[in-house]
Amino acid sequence: MDIIAYTEELESRRKYNLSNQLFRSGTSIGANIKEAQNAESRADFIHKTKIALKEADETEFWLLLCKNSKSYPDVENKLEKLTSIIKILNKIIGTSKNNIKSK
Repeated sequence: MDIIAYTEELESRRKYNLSNQLFRSGTSIGANIKEAQNAESRADFIHKTKIALKEADETEFWLLLCKNSKSYPDVENKLEKLTSIIKILNKIIGTSKNNIKSK
């Protein structure tokens, strides 16, 4: 929900293009995780989780762009949370791959 509030703040500052990109990638993380929960197979679960990770990486790019621009609101808190999410997704993917190999 932080990302939605942040994109609304960007829109209030007329940063429409960046707001749109950030909204799409930021909300796509959760959407892909939700899809992974209903995966048809373990491989499908890994695939959908990898897509969530790619969206998290893209979101990180947009947040870093905001961080390095002087006229954008602070993103430090969001970057910290996103870093945690990226670590969790990497761990989930690694564990899931190991579980497939050991069967």
